[in-house]
Amino acid sequence: MLAKITVADYMTKRVVTLSKDSLVIDAIKTLLDHKITCAPVMDAQGHLLGVFSEKDSIKVFLKSVYNQDMGGKVGDYMTAGVISVDADASIVELAEKFDQSSVRSFPVFDDGKFVGIISRTDVLKALITLK
Repeated sequence: MLAKITVADYMTKRVVTLSKDSLVIDAIKTLLDHKITCAPVMDAQGHLLGVFSEKDSIKVFLKSVYNQDMGGKVGDYMTAGVISVDADASIVELAEKFDQSSVRSFPVFDDGKFVGIISRTDVLKALITLK
């Protein structure tokens, strides 16, 4: 039954995104305000450039502690070259990716277009709905 459930069935479609030119302090506030662990970083054409996450925020924090500088832009700290998943992939395939990776969420693409994000929590929601 789980094998028939796709990523598209549980992904978040209305995603909070950031620009690479956003100030990191504003990006951190955005993550906190929306209670999310990461946000995709998009260019003006809607292409995914990377992801800005809690882990990247910790890098900003450490730099501010050591260098007394909380400045910088998201593009300076984001993780580029992120692994993504297809919207039509099965939730089981996704669970295997999570099992083999330390990331907490993946960008989702459909025919090369960014369409959402899916997290470990979303996989757990899929599991619970079947019980």
